[in-house]
Amino acid sequence: MKHIVGATSMTGKFLLAGQEMRRKRWSDPKWTTRSLPIALLRTRELLMQHFRPMLLANDVTEQQWRVLRILFDIESIDAGELAARACILAPSLSRISKALETRGLIKVSRDPFDGRRSILCLTTEGIAFMNLVAPQSAQIYANIEAKVGRERIDTLIDELEGLIAEMAADE
Repeated sequence: MKHIVGATSMTGKFLLAGQEMRRKRWSDPKWTTRSLPIALLRTRELLMQHFRPMLLANDVTEQQWRVLRILFDIESIDAGELAARACILAPSLSRISKALETRGLIKVSRDPFDGRRSILCLTTEGIAFMNLVAPQSAQIYANIEAKVGRERIDTLIDELEGLIAEMAADE
């Protein structure tokens, strides 16, 4: 039987900080079906199912694709800012950037004014790669937009950005 840290078992019931954990609350279907984090994950997975074959065909991971997309839109960017925009932790970005640099798709250089900072940009090969692959991504997105509707997508994004702003204000 798996033990909960700080819990004790008494006649099969687990206690946590003196409170009995009630199975009823945790087993309520609304706990997961109406959970915002779970709903967002389900939505992400459904959307990514459309993009994964394209990524696989072009030997790019989801995280690498996010990095390449941002670099395609921005001439060059600081590694910290890139990690934040791509929703990737800095250690992961370091590994991803090494892989993309090895493939010749990006260039990583030191900031001439602050040697602690790394600046990333697409190489000529990276731009050519993105010019080849980005239209495939755009077509997939257009198909999703045709199914869901541009207005609905805009509304969802606006709502999520509002939620992010509200949640970030508390931090």
